[in-house]
Amino acid sequence: MEFLGFNIEFTQIGELWSTALEYAAPRWTPSGLAVVLATVGYFVVRGILGRAKKRWVTRTDTRLDDYLVEFLLRAGLFSIVAWAVWRLVIIWSIPNQAGTPPLVANWVLAIWVGLLFLPLSRFIGDVLDLVEGRVLATGETTLDETAFPLINRTVRFLVLALGVVLALDLLGLNIAPLLAGAGVMGLALSLAAKDTLSNLIAGVLLIMDRPFKVGDRIELWSAPNETGTWGDVIEIGLRATKIRNPDNLVIIVPNSLIMVRDIINYTMSGEDIRLRIPFSVAYESDIERAKVLLIATAKQVQGVKLEPEPIVIVRGFGPSDVQIQLRVWILEARNRRRIADEITGKAVAAFADAGVEIPYPKRELIIHGESEQKPRRLPRPG
Repeated sequence: MEFLGFNIEFTQIGELWSTALEYAAPRWTPSGLAVVLATVGYFVVRGILGRAKKRWVTRTDTRLDDYLVEFLLRAGLFSIVAWAVWRLVIIWSIPNQAGTPPLVANWVLAIWVGLLFLPLSRFIGDVLDLVEGRVLATGETTLDETAFPLINRTVRFLVLALGVVLALDLLGLNIAPLLAGAGVMGLALSLAAKDTLSNLIAGVLLIMDRPFKVGDRIELWSAPNETGTWGDVIEIGLRATKIRNPDNLVIIVPNSLIMVRDIINYTMSGEDIRLRIPFSVAYESDIERAKVLLIATAKQVQGVKLEPEPIVIVRGFGPSDVQIQLRVWILEARNRRRIADEITGKAVAAFADAGVEIPYPKRELIIHGESEQKPRRLPRPG
């Protein structure tokens, strides 16, 4: 008989069938036993951990036991299925001359170990998220909501990388050449993307040093013309920092530029800050009267602290003015522009009502000549 281009005799088919039956006969019993054990173990683990999750875990206040039970459930069920597959591969594989497990069994074992690190990585990430919530709730930490996610992603990546390394080791692969090649490739990429790497390194330093955090109000260096020169930090990324200025413009500043500049943080030391508002009065005006008016005006503005009290000092003398400065403490640093504008507007009105003159440039022209001389009419041309 010809089948697929091959001449096959019925006697050969019978011999092949007999050989297959002879090979499979002693393997049906251990295969069935492995399947039965895996099935029983699957339902036992699922029943025990499922009942523990409903009756015990849900009654506690912490989420740690929930994460632990979920991890054990995923890892246990996956391990049982993977063991069954590995055992069946061992049973049905043709043994080699050295007596070692076949290559397919090693592949199954490596995949089993490698994928087992997926639920482990998720469990560690959930635990770190729980720690983040507890630590941030106490407020006794130098880390913030920007640093914790970075730590979380880094730890999870390292756990997954460990799983890959262990899986390759089970396959008998030498990872030293791979690491060397990765090092050479990393050097080439670092040279090609040095600006990006400098921003990444600066981003890590910003998260560690924390010169500002999300929500802080800082001074801008490269704001567009005719827009606000300060803004609120809305995101600290690994490459750049996003700042929203008072005109609702989001300015994205590379982290490498931030690290080489002076950072002015208006809210880092607390909500209350001191304002210094300059004024000028004429030499003919009563300076003490101007001081009293400025202090009284400042106390009328909402947001100005009464303790310590506002003060006014004389800073210097100009060509036509006495330069004074009002110093006040305010309750919220974010309202410094509004408070300064309100104090200045009320001070101008108070000076006008009290007769305190605000100097402005004036020139007096004195013409020397004959007072009775009549103008001479010039002849018309033509």
